Amino acid sequence: MSGPTEETLLRAEALKAEINRHNYLYHVLDAPEISDARFDELFLELQRLEEKYPSLRTPDSPTLRVGAPPLAEFVQALHPSPMLGLENAMSLEELADFDQRIKKFLGMEEDLVYSCEPKFDGLAVELTYEGATFVRGSTRGDGVTGEEVTANLRTVRSIPLRLSGNPPPLVDVRGEVVMLTEDFRSLNAMQEDRGLPPFANPRNAAAGSVRQLDSKITAERKLSFFAYGIGRLEGETPSTQEEAMDIISSWGFRISENRKTVKGIEAVAEFCNSIERLREKLPFEIDGCVIKVNDLALQTRLGEKSRSPRWAIAYKFKPVQAVTRILDIVPSVGRTGAITPVAHLMPVQVGGVVVSRATLHNMDEIERKGVLIGDTVVLQRAGDVIPEVVRPLTEKRDGSERPFVMPKACPECGSHVVRPEGEVVYRCEGLDCPAQIKGRLRNFVSRRAMDIDGFGVKLIEQLVEQKIVRDVADIFKLDKETLASLERMGQKSAENLVNAIEEAKGRDLARFLNALGIRHVGEATAHALATRLGTLEAIIGATKESLLDIEEIGPEVASSIVEFFSDEKNVASIRKMQSLGVNPAPLSYGGEASPLAGMTFVLTGSLARMTREEAKESLKRLGAKVSSSVSSKTSYVVVGEDPGSKAKAARELGVPILSEEEFASLLAGAKKPAPVAFAGSGAANAGKPPAQGSLF
Repeated sequence: MSGPTEETLLRAEALKAEINRHNYLYHVLDAPEISDARFDELFLELQRLEEKYPSLRTPDSPTLRVGAPPLAEFVQALHPSPMLGLENAMSLEELADFDQRIKKFLGMEEDLVYSCEPKFDGLAVELTYEGATFVRGSTRGDGVTGEEVTANLRTVRSIPLRLSGNPPPLVDVRGEVVMLTEDFRSLNAMQEDRGLPPFANPRNAAAGSVRQLDSKITAERKLSFFAYGIGRLEGETPSTQEEAMDIISSWGFRISENRKTVKGIEAVAEFCNSIERLREKLPFEIDGCVIKVNDLALQTRLGEKSRSPRWAIAYKFKPVQAVTRILDIVPSVGRTGAITPVAHLMPVQVGGVVVSRATLHNMDEIERKGVLIGDTVVLQRAGDVIPEVVRPLTEKRDGSERPFVMPKACPECGSHVVRPEGEVVYRCEGLDCPAQIKGRLRNFVSRRAMDIDGFGVKLIEQLVEQKIVRDVADIFKLDKETLASLERMGQKSAENLVNAIEEAKGRDLARFLNALGIRHVGEATAHALATRLGTLEAIIGATKESLLDIEEIGPEVASSIVEFFSDEKNVASIRKMQSLGVNPAPLSYGGEASPLAGMTFVLTGSLARMTREEAKESLKRLGAKVSSSVSSKTSYVVVGEDPGSKAKAARELGVPILSEEEFASLLAGAKKPAPVAFAGSGAANAGKPPAQGSLF
């Protein structure tokens, strides 16, 4: 296929510029100029052009905001300059002490000028721009090393993929990823509709969204980014924090509208009090104010302590509290079987929200705080949407109060409740527990488990609510007539689903084990079990001691597996599946006899013959491990089209590199090929350094 014409190139560039401009108007300035439908038309046009001509998809293309293929794990990202935390001031007196310390250090008596802004309650990240283009994003982590989350941050529409104005050649912009309160409520409503647990607060939702291994999930969440500073910078340096923020804004970033530059610590205190009064009216959660010396030269003179800068401090607001009475404590069963004691309260307003329930977390927490049913208690919201019980007011007890006792049997299904060794959470281990069944069903049919295509969330809800499916085994009793009678299920859809269910009966043992939802058992552990023990019967009858002989399994995982299969209801559900034709196939390869047993592979670049997931699955079947990073212990790096830095790392470490053709030959059962210097090099070039300007 020939490349794009000059006209197509110009059209693609025009579309990128127009879409990026409308993203900025909508997500940063909150001043859209076109309808959502028109925006979608522009986006779809660019997306189709890039699909036809992949060379048009540049790092600053807005189509990258939809997400990238899932990662196996995050790689570490070293911050060029540390992202230090802030010292806290819990009162105005401590704020005044901060001012005095600075003046003493600088040998000054006159009032200092401070830059003040609300303290966002989100996830701190650093964005690196080279040549005005966003090239890397990372979490704060421990301040020195974070996690690279570039693909996820590209989906945040208030983060510019290309800087506007007059940007420097290299800059690190720092800020906070948050979820606006309105977007948080919408997300939790959607979670509840899907039968999933709600997020505790906007900060947890934002942090969890940014740290998704699948950036397509991040793209579905409405996240916002507010910039608050600059790290590394090549080029002209601003002289004040206020000037730095103005420059950041000119590059296309959203910054706090409530920031203010004031002189003297008394004016700082007035600012903090005004923001605290405004707190509940803001569209996002804040937990205080950040105060910085405005003069950057003075910041340099003040320097840093071991964990925080001397020139900045966080003034923390007082928690929002209220007093009410616990009417009852009720055990709530989550989708993973965790049983959480929930306090049912006399309704009370806390921070502008009427609260009637509060989590008590676990039995240890109840005992530590000494909370009884009937107690008058102090509730604390402190910016969180779900409040917690701070303490009981023991002086208000009248003798009618009574302790909460965790039930021995699950209140939903009657299965025994266990508290695993070393854990604080009690759990129901019942496979047919109705409180867990929707979550178990979603896991069971998912792509990485039994991979039954056509099982959507709405269908699962109908099947459970109409009591057609009471446990996972009932999936294999479904017929075309039953399915076709459900909402949004026609004859053809029902027939396709029945065929998919029939096909799933022969899924391999590793997938079946992963589908069961055994606590602590994911894909890797399921594969190790299937590889080493071979049959379902051997796994059901395994002892803790025999499981500990498997390298990948530790004491906690071994105990969890034994507990799962010691529950008669779980085994009965498995027997029911077997009677309905489910026969998990043993892995065709694996164990010590596998030609790739113990080897570690890394995949990089696009593969033409198979998807990345198919390649991983094939390697696992051959007994190999798949890693997301290259090290000296890596056996081979498989290089497809447009490989990234992993190929270069392999060459520097002397790790053998396989082309896709050689990889396919290996999977087909051929002998290990002789490693070559770089993919597609040919035998003549083996061992030679790559040509100047190559991908390595």
